[in-house]
Amino acid sequence: MCELYVKADPMLYESRSRSLRIRGVVTTLRLENQFWDILAQIAQADGMSTNQLIAKLYEEVMDYRGEVVNFASFLRVSCTRYLSQPRTQAPAQLALVRSPAWA
Repeated sequence: MCELYVKADPMLYESRSRSLRIRGVVTTLRLENQFWDILAQIAQADGMSTNQLIAKLYEEVMDYRGEVVNFASFLRVSCTRYLSQPRTQAPAQLALVRSPAWA
């Protein structure tokens, strides 16, 4: 069983920082490449760019909770929740956001 995990390409768990604009402020997010790839899949399913998706998720979590203590962790959890959804649904139904690829 452990072979599945230990043989993962190290590039998948290498971190990458990206700068993006959220609520008019340029900020930097650092996530592992695997999570950037998953966010790109979600964004594509929703017909938007990865940066647009991230900004939309930030807006929605701020509207719902009023604060985000650790936004990078929120994004990681969002990715794992996305992956844990049943695959019998159509791709559009698996998306996190319903409004209109990573670079």
